[in-house]
Amino acid sequence: MPGRPLLVLVGPAGAGKSAVAARVARSAGAAVIDTDAAVVALDGRSVPEIFAADGEAAFRDLERAAVADALTVTGAVVSLGGGAVMDEASRCALREVGEAGVPVVRLEVTWRSVSRRLRGGEGRPLLAGDARGAWTALALARAPLYAEVATAVVDTDGRWPRQVAADVIALLTA
Repeated sequence: MPGRPLLVLVGPAGAGKSAVAARVARSAGAAVIDTDAAVVALDGRSVPEIFAADGEAAFRDLERAAVADALTVTGAVVSLGGGAVMDEASRCALREVGEAGVPVVRLEVTWRSVSRRLRGGEGRPLLAGDARGAWTALALARAPLYAEVATAVVDTDGRWPRQVAADVIALLTA
């Protein structure tokens, strides 16, 4: 029987999911699974390389499999790529783990904080060109999907990963 993660982090690019996941995992003595890293490990190419060679649809197929696998790892802290919620099967799986008591935490952020974190969208294919416009459009389009799966929300605006991680850890002990 598959296990369940300790918690799952969702949110837009630059919200701090990977950094917060690493801190929470370290504090909890848990494994951390970053689904973007899992896709890279599975495919052997970087996310931009996958997008350039095969397109977004191919990346999303790999991502769907990485999310499904990550959500079965007992006790892991899982960080999802910003677009993972675009897939209905992934959202269904996220709702299921949330209903089973696993916190699915949406990290909230505004462009003001993101702009300092993303350095122009480098390494993020969907933010190439007008990073602010692209990020804003994606964040607005995905906001209802994050809300659909999240069981809790933590604001990351203007905050250090250690501060956000402390709030996330508090959710685990509440």
